[in-house]
Order: sequence, then structure tokens, then C-alpha cells
Amino acid sequence: MDERPDTAFQTTGSEWLLPVSEFLGFPLDQVNFLACQLFALAAAFWFRLYLSPRHANPLVRHAVAALLGVAFLIFCFGWYSTHILTVVVANYLIVVKADIDSVHRYSMVTAMGFLTVCQVSRVVIFNYGILSTDFSGPLMIVTQKITTIAFQLHDGMCKKSEQLTPEQKLNAIHARPSLIEYLSYNLNFLSVLVGPCSNYKDYIDFIEGRHVGQRLRQHSGTCNGQNGYDKSPDPSPVTAVCQKLLVCCGCMLFFLVVTRSLPITHNVDPHFVGHAPFLARLAYAFFSIQAARPKFYFAWTLADAVNNAAGYGFSGMDENGKPSWDLVCNLNILGIETATSFKTFIDNWNIQTGIWLKTVCYDRAPKHPLALTFILSALWHGVYPGYYFTFITAIPITMAARAIRKSVRHCFLGSRGLKLSYDILTWAATQLAICYTVMPFLLLAVEPTMVYYRSMYFHMHIISILAAIALRRTHKAREPCASAKTLSSASSLSPSRSAQCQPVHSNNNDKVD
Repeated sequence: MDERPDTAFQTTGSEWLLPVSEFLGFPLDQVNFLACQLFALAAAFWFRLYLSPRHANPLVRHAVAALLGVAFLIFCFGWYSTHILTVVVANYLIVVKADIDSVHRYSMVTAMGFLTVCQVSRVVIFNYGILSTDFSGPLMIVTQKITTIAFQLHDGMCKKSEQLTPEQKLNAIHARPSLIEYLSYNLNFLSVLVGPCSNYKDYIDFIEGRHVGQRLRQHSGTCNGQNGYDKSPDPSPVTAVCQKLLVCCGCMLFFLVVTRSLPITHNVDPHFVGHAPFLARLAYAFFSIQAARPKFYFAWTLADAVNNAAGYGFSGMDENGKPSWDLVCNLNILGIETATSFKTFIDNWNIQTGIWLKTVCYDRAPKHPLALTFILSALWHGVYPGYYFTFITAIPITMAARAIRKSVRHCFLGSRGLKLSYDILTWAATQLAICYTVMPFLLLAVEPTMVYYRSMYFHMHIISILAAIALRRTHKAREPCASAKTLSSASSLSPSRSAQCQPVHSNNNDKVD
């Protein structure tokens, strides 16, 4: 096929669906991605029904999952997929050859270093253009998996039980994985394109057929195998998958009708910034950020549905005794849209990435865990300056939110009316703070970011810094709530791991409400 000017550099992957792309008016990379995810959904049902642990041994399941994942990478990215395959193979050599005492360090440096080099080339070569040849998304997911398995392997083979937290004990790996297990975990078709990252032991339990049974026994309160669960059929994920697909349809419709009419770049349009009043600029920023979320909701919810369709993601029985399929979910839409604190919003956004940050950074940082976690998160996302503006801005806002909550919230708990007023005020403040914080994340470059912040008079920076300083003594005087959790979307996993999708994860697990 002759290359046309408008499709040059459009993709290094397959061009089979180019007619569909042109007909729908969507970029070819998005069409390829959606086609792969829909194919993965169908393949996941087949994988669960015809390649279940009852019909196929783990080696076959590992091989099929990995081969399909590699095929998706080649279809979407062509020769660029070699970058992802290279870093996975290189880190497997580290896992099997390196000193187990240092395997986590080598893996972190190798995976994050390779990711950073690719992110730098993305900025320099493409000059802020996010082209369809961009393979950084799958590479980011693979980086999470590589480092997760390395740290959990170090926990299981180097540390004593008393040196580990309950979550680390639960997820520790006590033997080096085989090559097929490592490739399957990192490259399986269920999560290779958009994630989510999950614990290695959970994935192996799923492949080997223990995933559902263990959680059913945990729900029954006994592990003696006499409760009937061992002989009963596994709960069907069909209802959960259908519900999530309906959410995807709603998000797609919202994107087509609303999102396209509220472009983020209008926030820094010279005429708009120069002539619109402050409240109008603030309102547009709010609604444009709200409208930008459904594309993330769509991608993450579809990925969750794919995992569920394969039988992966069962987290146990909920309080009503119904099966819950939220083990690997990446967001809680209701929790995001109704969040009344900065922490609650982040806790419900990109949940599995938060768990990863907590696993490999926050829980292990000897000093300044909050700042180090933000730095790792920014570096993982990429090297665009806008990412660093977002995470640096989030630090004082998070500190101010903690201090205000501890100093003020108790004054509004005397009646339902006061509590409702407090919730409405904090919801509005949270949504505006999120809007202000994440705008650079979408604008990417320094110049538009500074245009936006100047148009907003840096008001959130000033307010948060002053509030954090003014309430510092009060913040220290009050005892921390023992049940609270903090930032960055990292999850506080219970020993049963049955509620990972709930808004209870944190990077600062025992310090702040």
C-alpha cells in the first residue's frame, strides 16, 4: 500500500484496519488497540471455557497467553514491539543470574532506565507529538510487572518473615520463576496493552486453577476442603463483564458527544485567556478536565472486563454473598466522581499503579517516602515537564488537605446538615484542586503549563502552601487516625486480598485520614 502524507508515521503496526480508521475518522493506532481488546475479550471467554485448568495443563495456558500477548504487540506496534520483548528477556536473565540479594535493585535500574530512555526519545524525536508509534503504554505496564516480581522475589528468598509486612508476606515469591512463567506474567494477552499490573502469585494461581477456590474458602472461614466449594463450579463472571461493558459503552458515547467539544488546549488559547473572566476560565477548566476522564474509564474498564472474562479478577464474596470481580480493577468511577478529598480521589484512580508504587517504593523508602513516591510516579509516567509540574504541585496540596481535614472536619460532624455542607464544600474543593493539579499532565510542555497557571494566578499553590504552614502545629498536635491511608493510589491490601478495588489503598498507610 502506498504511503500517503496524512498517514505517514501513523503507525509502525498493522495497516489492515486502515479503511476502518478512515471510515470512522479515528487514528489507526486507536482502531488497532480497540480491535485487539475486543479480540482479547472473545479470546478470554474461550480461554476460560475451553482452556481452563480442567482441560489444559499450566504450561499450555502460559504459552497461549504469552503468544497471544506478543501477537497483539506486533499487530499494534510492529518492530517497536522488540523494545518491550528486549526489556522482558533482559530482566529474566537478571532474575535467574543475578545475586538474589540485589535482584530487585538491578531489575529496577534496568527496567526504569530503559523506560526513561524510551520516554526521552519520545520527547526529543517526536517533539511532544503523541503518535501511534508510541509504545510507552505497554512498556510502562511491563516495567511495573518486572519490578513487582523482582521485589517480591527478594522478599521471599532473602528476608525473614518478621522483616516483612503482612502484604509482603502474602505476596512473597519463594522460588525463581521459569522462563515461560515469567514471559506469561509479563506479556499475557489479558493485560499486555493497557494493564493492569497484578501480583505474580495471583496470576500463577489463576493459571494453575487455584484463583477462585482459595477465595471461596477464605469466604467460608475454613480451609479444610470440606465446605463444598472444591466441588462446586466456579462463579461465572458473565454478569460482571456485561456490567463493565455497559460502562464502556457509556464512556464511549460520552467521549464522542461531549469530550470532543471541550478540548483541553482551549484552556491556554491566547484569546480565551486574554478575554474570558477568571470564573469563566475556571469553569471551562473544570468541565474540560471532567470530560477528559471517560477515555481513561473506557480503557481501564475494558481491560478489567477482559481479565474477568478469562476468569481472572475474582476477589471473593461481597457483603451480600455475591461474587465480586474487582481484584485487578484499576478505578472506582463512583469514588472518583464523588470524592470529597484529594486523597480519596487519588485512592480511586489508577488503583493498580498505586499498589505498585506502594509495593516497590513507599513501603521501602528509608526517608521521605511521600516525595520519593511522587518522583518515581513522575519518572514512570515519562519525562514531559507537565508530569513533574503535576506531581510537584500535588505535594503541597496533599499536605494542606491533610492538615485541613484534621483541623476542621471534626467541627462539622455534629449534625447531618453540617456534615452535608462539609461534604459539598470539600467535593467542590477537591474537584477544583484535581483540575488545577492535572492540567499540566495533559498540556505536557512548560510554556502552556505556565500560561495556564498564570491565568489561574497560581491560586492553588498559594492557598495550599499557606494552609499547610498555618495548620502545621494543629496537624502535629492531633493524633493520626489509625484507620487512615494516604496518597498515590497505592492499596492497603487485606490478608485475604478480597477488597483491592475499594478506596482503601494508600502510600502512607498509617499516617493520615
